[in-house]
Amino acid sequence: MQTLQVLVALAIAPLFAAWLQMLRALLQNRRPAGLLQGYRDLRRLFHKEAFLPEDSSWLFRFSPYVLFGTKVMASTLVPILAVDLPLAPAADVIALVGLLAVARIFQVLAAMDTGTPFASLGAHREMLVSALAEPALLSAFFIASLLAGSTSLSTIVLHAQEGLLSLHPSMVFAAAAFFLVLLVENSRIPVDNPATHLELTMIHEAMLLEYSGRHLALLEWGAQLKLLIYVTIGIALFFPWGIADEFAPTAILLASLALLIKLFVAAPILALVETLLAKKRLFRVPEFATTAFLFGVIGLLTHFMLGS
Repeated sequence: MQTLQVLVALAIAPLFAAWLQMLRALLQNRRPAGLLQGYRDLRRLFHKEAFLPEDSSWLFRFSPYVLFGTKVMASTLVPILAVDLPLAPAADVIALVGLLAVARIFQVLAAMDTGTPFASLGAHREMLVSALAEPALLSAFFIASLLAGSTSLSTIVLHAQEGLLSLHPSMVFAAAAFFLVLLVENSRIPVDNPATHLELTMIHEAMLLEYSGRHLALLEWGAQLKLLIYVTIGIALFFPWGIADEFAPTAILLASLALLIKLFVAAPILALVETLLAKKRLFRVPEFATTAFLFGVIGLLTHFMLGS
């Protein structure tokens, strides 16, 4: 079952990213590339030769595999299809945040390893934004953990399915904080533009400028998988209905159908936000991440002061 969930995540991550790009193109009166464009891009990159900077070390070559591996491991911890999984006891929200932080550290170090100015610039910007986004993400997780009485994602999902979290005002602030963190951590508009070609405004893409071939394919696939992981985490925390609570073929089939429907609905919301909002100036990005943290703090205060 755990292997099935990972394979499903790996398979639909490029499809979800292509669906999001397609919706953005339609909202902006542009011709979309199609739902299979993500798979075509990965196939093209995997068939290209990988070039390495002359002054780079083993860290530059090793980091794409670490980044992709951590995203795959994170997909095993999130209850995407079911909660009764072999690694469910290890699905701790703190461990999940730590796993994503390991991926960020390797990506930043690999960008600085090249010695190029734009990659180093992107690495510094990434650490500045993430230093504000991670506390906001933890605060959103802690609100759900306090209400469920556990830091286990499986336990949180089971309590939410029973309706114990749906009426708590603190979860509204947690949802707002998590949505802002989702935009920050995945370098989406208004924080960053994944389709930009202006080096001076890049954050995430600036760290990938020196990669090519299979290394770039793994990084792009990992970024698509990270976006899917964040969306499925939001589904698990705030819209968990439909996630199977036992390993049964019928339950897994219904959970897969519910997941596709939720992803089908989530993509237009993200596309609409990215279309209506403009990219913020770089010095305004920390304020955006700080707003997410404030929502998380308000949610925690709501829980402790009102008990809800």
